[in-house]
Amino acid sequence: MTRPPARPGPDLPTVLSLGLLGLIGVLLILPLLGVARPPVWMVAALLAARVGVQVWRARRSSQAWRPGSVMLDLVLIALLVWVGTGHG
Repeated sequence: MTRPPARPGPDLPTVLSLGLLGLIGVLLILPLLGVARPPVWMVAALLAARVGVQVWRARRSSQAWRPGSVMLDLVLIALLVWVGTGHG
């Protein structure tokens, strides 16, 4: 009996995107654990880096383009900058 071909592992942009999401998640859960709140600019910068990685992924593979995800990240960045500058 022959084995089916092995699936290729995730590429570098996918791993980076997942790593950035994990880091953002950890930063956002820290205040619930009693640790100081991370600076707003840090979370916004990580989200901006994630948008960059998503664009990089989309240039490598057209199937990786997720406009809804990019828009959500951009809206979150705008809200974080708005709150971070004292408007909210």
